[in-house]
Amino acid sequence: MQNILDAVLAGDTASEDFAHLPLPESYRAVTVHKDEQDMFEGVASRDKDPRKSLHVDDVPFPELGPGEALVAVMASAINYNTVWTSIFEPVSTFGFLERYGKISPLTKRHDLPYHIVGSDLAGVVLATGPGVNSWKPGAEVVAHCLSVELESPDGHNDTMLDPEQRIWGFETNFGGLAEVALVKSNQLMPKPAHLTWEEAASPGLVNSTAYRQLVSRNGAGMKQGDNVLIWGASGGLGGFATQYALNGGATPICVVSNEEKADICRAMGAEHIINRSEENWQFWKDEHTQDQKEWRRLGARIRELTGGEDVDIVFEHPGRETFGASVYAARKGGTIVTCASTTGYMHQYDNRYLWMNLKSIIGSHFANYRESWEANRLIAKGMIHPTLSRTYGLEEVGQAALDVHKNAHQGKVGVLALAPEEGLGVRDTEMRARHIDAINRFRGV
Repeated sequence: MQNILDAVLAGDTASEDFAHLPLPESYRAVTVHKDEQDMFEGVASRDKDPRKSLHVDDVPFPELGPGEALVAVMASAINYNTVWTSIFEPVSTFGFLERYGKISPLTKRHDLPYHIVGSDLAGVVLATGPGVNSWKPGAEVVAHCLSVELESPDGHNDTMLDPEQRIWGFETNFGGLAEVALVKSNQLMPKPAHLTWEEAASPGLVNSTAYRQLVSRNGAGMKQGDNVLIWGASGGLGGFATQYALNGGATPICVVSNEEKADICRAMGAEHIINRSEENWQFWKDEHTQDQKEWRRLGARIRELTGGEDVDIVFEHPGRETFGASVYAARKGGTIVTCASTTGYMHQYDNRYLWMNLKSIIGSHFANYRESWEANRLIAKGMIHPTLSRTYGLEEVGQAALDVHKNAHQGKVGVLALAPEEGLGVRDTEMRARHIDAINRFRGV
């Protein structure tokens, strides 16, 4: 891989020279193994350790098919889906690969006894398959994680509705936590020139998810003046939701778990903070019973912050722990938009507060290509900023995933792949200098 790395680091290698680089027979990649998918059987979720299941292996290059690209990965990042893959919850991802492999001889490549994980990347195009015209070898890119086939009419208004919609690196193989990744060319977007490789890699999944969930007409359709309750407002998802609310003329009400995270929200420009730990919120009396007094206390606290107004939108992703409170807290005619359930999938809420007050629950999952492109464009323009707090090397990916699993992180956790060190890949130093404080806002937290 050294000749590839040298060409990238040179910064001025011509496209035709990239196209003629010899590819090695194998590359390093982070994998889980099919014969280990039962290794945590009987172990509580919180005690499952990604360091035991994530491996760094030498793997052969995949065959390059039509409409696809091989990308030299300079950096990637950890998402919750990598944690789920590593602990084989809620299901083993090898079932995804087996089903995908049955579609065609080309997708059969993905059904392997190992799964190369990761749903983010920043890097350089090495080669493209037949039918790829928009991207040439040498192009510096980031990738979003939507993989679609688009052979059904269902996905042609919104590609997220394609029956064969999958998340790359989670429901497909050859993901971004590797020295090389295989993607569809319609996953590629230009790398923001003012960011380092690791900064550019970190927003992909969560930034696009937050954009669709909060801004897009496919999500909550946030408008100027809206009050937006954001759970985990300084985290990987919430950190972008907070920025989008502020950037779009809305007022975020930021829920965080400690004062350090509250300070991050204030640094982004948010004024209304609810510290869960300090205010001792307990939405459940026991495993089966929610405490509606706490819902009402939350509503009163929100109105205290907003000058008497309820929230127009609730940005939901914790799930079971908070969902009942979220449905209650939204204003009459308001919207609860949900994209995840990190505290549990089986939600409970009092439906009277939903139907009698004409509220809406919207499900939102990742983003289509247009939404991802717009989200990336806002980062490239310096209007939205990455939330990278720490970066690990590829060999340390188990610890990086454990940090996310234990919520011992802030913002996004990056992983260097081919990049030998942090800080490389910046092409626009003037723009970077204008935004350096915002770029570094999450660093070291």
